[in-house]
Amino acid sequence: MRILMVALAGVLLAGCAGSTMKQARSQTPYKTLSSNKPDLVVAQCVQFAWQDEAVFGVDASGYLQPGEAGGFTVYTRSAESFIDVQGGALKYYAIQDNWVAKRRLAALATCL
Repeated sequence: MRILMVALAGVLLAGCAGSTMKQARSQTPYKTLSSNKPDLVVAQCVQFAWQDEAVFGVDASGYLQPGEAGGFTVYTRSAESFIDVQGGALKYYAIQDNWVAKRRLAALATCL
C-alpha cells in the first residue's frame, strides 16, 4: 500500500511539473550555459547540488529524468526551477526571478 502511494505521488508530481516545464520552454531560458562534461555527469551534479539542505533548507529538491528530446532534465518541486542538459548545452529555467533562482543558478554553475 505504501509503495502504491509513493508511485501515485510521483505520477502526480510529474504531471504537474510537465505542464509547467512545457510552458517555460516556450519562452527564453533564464540562463544558457555550456559544459564539456558528459550530460549525465552534469545532470547528476546539479541534482545533488539542488538537494543540499544546508543551502536550500526545506526547498531542497532535485529530480532527474531523461529529457524529451534526449539529454536530461533536473527539476525541483513544482518545477519552479529546472535545467535541460543536452549535448553540452544547459538551459536553465526559473519561474520566478528571486534569490532561490539565483542560488540554484550558482549551485549548478559549480557543475560545469
